[in-house]
Amino acid sequence: MENTDTVYIDLQQHLDKQAVGFPATKSGVELRILKHYFTPDQAGLALHLNYRPQSVTEIYDQAKSTGVSHESVKSMLEEMVSHGAIGTMEKDGEHYYYTMPLLVGMIEWTSNVTPQLIMDFGEYVTGEYGRAYAGTRVSQMRTIPVQQSIQVEHHVTTYDHIREIINTTDGPIAVNPCMCREGAKSRGNPCQKTERMETCMCFGDWARHFIKTGGSKEITREEALEIMRKNEEDGLVLQPTNYQKIDFVCACCGCCCGVLQIQKALPNPAIQWAHNYFAAVETESCICCGTCVERCQVNAVTLDEK
Repeated sequence: MENTDTVYIDLQQHLDKQAVGFPATKSGVELRILKHYFTPDQAGLALHLNYRPQSVTEIYDQAKSTGVSHESVKSMLEEMVSHGAIGTMEKDGEHYYYTMPLLVGMIEWTSNVTPQLIMDFGEYVTGEYGRAYAGTRVSQMRTIPVQQSIQVEHHVTTYDHIREIINTTDGPIAVNPCMCREGAKSRGNPCQKTERMETCMCFGDWARHFIKTGGSKEITREEALEIMRKNEEDGLVLQPTNYQKIDFVCACCGCCCGVLQIQKALPNPAIQWAHNYFAAVETESCICCGTCVERCQVNAVTLDEK
């Protein structure tokens, strides 16, 4: 163990207390991931953050006993934001900072994606982190329909209607390259469902951050709706963050997506998904064309010879 590992172990234990944890492993892959995002000093400062947004002054008041200055606290917070280690939001002209889960959060905000990070993330998400992710009492993400076959009168919740989300969002909209798809391509396993990389979107504070850092490009509502139309054509699964005011929505494929791969490995994945819609086969209308089998990203549908 390196001398600096102690602060990273403390940070791992601190992050593991969040709703979506950050479990320890025998291999230490979680510490390698933390070292990618945080310097030792930044890791020490992050121990004073949590999921509730706090101002620089609030964080400084908690950390000043360590001898850190107000100015260095502000500088380190901005550096961590630029690396994708923590999140930020702006309210009434003041910036607030908070910790994020690894997925969805740090991995999407990453400004420096290296082959080693992709390898470490793959190992962690298919092991201890994947089990912690799937074991939360409330699912971190939910699944929403693409609305091609949903009748207008079948209202469930307005925040499950992707076109309404796009048309009513307050802040800017940005489109992101899909990290899962890019990672799969770099490993020599390009996506089998679509050649498009720019399929995922963020809104509001997340969009402002990514536009500012150059990680995303701002798009119009019309462009966002067109991307969603193409996502539907490719049969991608729309997975937004699991709260009413969405800041990020993924467009996922079963061959590349880390979240779907976690779910597919479970014996009964539907239990782990948060959703307000259920898919069903209309046997009287079914012509056994096999389209649903081909389009399903989690191998949930089969077609027998009968």
